[in-house]
Amino acid sequence: MLTDNQDAYGHLISDYHNGQENIEIVEREDGLIDTNRQGTRNYFAEYEDWADHQKCAIAYTTGRILDIGCGAGRHALYLQEQGFDVLGTDNSPLAIQTCQQRGLKNTIVTSITQLNSKIGTFDTILMMGHNFGLVGNYKRAKWLLRRFTAMTTDTAKIIAETMDPYQTMEPGHLAYHQFNRDRGRMSGQLKLRVRYKQYATPWFDYLFVSKEEMVDILDSTPWKVESYIDSTNTPTYIAILTKRVCH
Repeated sequence: MLTDNQDAYGHLISDYHNGQENIEIVEREDGLIDTNRQGTRNYFAEYEDWADHQKCAIAYTTGRILDIGCGAGRHALYLQEQGFDVLGTDNSPLAIQTCQQRGLKNTIVTSITQLNSKIGTFDTILMMGHNFGLVGNYKRAKWLLRRFTAMTTDTAKIIAETMDPYQTMEPGHLAYHQFNRDRGRMSGQLKLRVRYKQYATPWFDYLFVSKEEMVDILDSTPWKVESYIDSTNTPTYIAILTKRVCH
C-alpha cells in the first residue's frame, strides 16, 4: 500500500473527482517527462466515450470479475451497473476511496503481487487501461499468471490491454529500448513514477509487449491467447486470454 506522500495517482484522481482540473505527469527513469491533460478525464470516462476496442473487449466479461488497477473505477462501475459482481483493487488508497465515493461496492487496497485465492475465485480478470503492464517484467509476469490460475475458474478469461512498444519512430523511445536491452531488460520494460503536486510514487516497472512477446510470456503458463482486439490507429491492443485445455 502506498503512503499518502507516495499516492500521487490517488491525489490526482481524488482532486479531479472533487472538481479540480489537473494534469497527470509521468516520469521515466531516463528523464523523459510525459504530461497528459486528457489522462485524468479518461479515468472517469463513461462507456459511450470508451475506445471501440475497449467496448468490444468488455463484452467478453462473465461471472465474478476482478478489476486489477481499477483506478477511478470506470470499468468496474460500468460492469456493476450491468449486474456483475465486481471486486476493484488498486494499490492507491485514494483511488479506492474515490471508487467507493462513486458507488463501487466491493474494493480492496492491495498491490497486484499480493492478490491470491483468499479473496475468492473469479471468472474474469480485467487488466484494462494498459494494465497488463502491471506485471512489471518477464519473470514476474509468468509468476503472476500462474498465481492467477488458482484464483480463477476453469473457463476464466483475462482481458489484458497493452501496447506494442516497437510501433514508434521516436528516437528517445528507440534509444530507451536499446538501453533496456543492453542491461538485460525487455525493450518495453519501463521504469516510471507518477508525479502530482508534492506527491511522487515510488519507481515501478511497467511492461509493454508486442503480440510475439505476449505469446512468449504465456508459454509454460496455463494461459493462451484466444484472440486479439486491435485499437484504431494506435499501437494499443487487447489480448483475450483463456486457460489451456489439459488432456
